[in-house]
Amino acid sequence: MVNTKFYTIIYVVLFVSATIQVLVEFAGLEYWTAFGLIMVLSAAKAILVAAYFQHLRWEPRSVTYLIGIGLAAALALTFAASYSIL
Repeated sequence: MVNTKFYTIIYVVLFVSATIQVLVEFAGLEYWTAFGLIMVLSAAKAILVAAYFQHLRWEPRSVTYLIGIGLAAALALTFAASYSIL
């Protein structure tokens, strides 16, 4: 059975962190400080979405590791592509 209250709390946390990201962008912080804060918030949001809305939290660890390997490969290819543009 779906626990609506739990999913509502996760949704509110995601909404608040997205709002904080927008506020950080307009706060006039130094570029790298703002970039770091936004990246940390984005990573936290991605983990929440993957864990609870995509139900990886309750899957066997092998599935979670498989998703993690795919994510690491995608990030490695993205970084490699960004350096090849320069």
